[in-house]
Amino acid sequence: MKIIFFGPPGSGKGTQAKLISDKLNISHLSTGEILRKKLDEGDNIALRLKEIMSSGNLVSDNLLNKIITEKLNSVDCLDGYILDGYPRTLPQADFLLSFMKNNKIHLDYVFDFKIDFKEVTSRILKRSQLEKRSDDNIDIIQNRLDKYTKETQPVSESFRVKFAPIYKVIEASNEIAQIQKDLMKILKKS
Repeated sequence: MKIIFFGPPGSGKGTQAKLISDKLNISHLSTGEILRKKLDEGDNIALRLKEIMSSGNLVSDNLLNKIITEKLNSVDCLDGYILDGYPRTLPQADFLLSFMKNNKIHLDYVFDFKIDFKEVTSRILKRSQLEKRSDDNIDIIQNRLDKYTKETQPVSESFRVKFAPIYKVIEASNEIAQIQKDLMKILKKS
């Protein structure tokens, strides 16, 4: 099964991607986690990533496209995957759709996690305290939400149009268990 999760930072899509990937035994491809792991490597790219991520900016399309296609071509993704946090921009979406077409890959579902930005801000600040993450403060959160609105919402909207039959909106302000139940109900129909 091949799935894409859209939603603002803090909407719970990462939590749900982990839960659903475990239930379906498919890979969870989180660009955030991939990039955070890269930070630990300490090379020049890691130093550049640290600067980009600590300022709340997003990594370039070219770099993310390379990372994602390597993952999609890996043995880990043979049984399927959930893309969480990618594509974020229209050029990334064009790249992904071209890659999928060239490799005869079809999507099974696109989920869009909808939630009020005030609730998102509260969630991220709580997560920041729990996980002691330096990339989560009020200015960076606002920057990330602005980027999401300008760059990623148009991508989600284009997928809503292109993939209308498999595009599903998820109410992300619900409790974790309810969101998982809503997702599984849809996924079991396929």
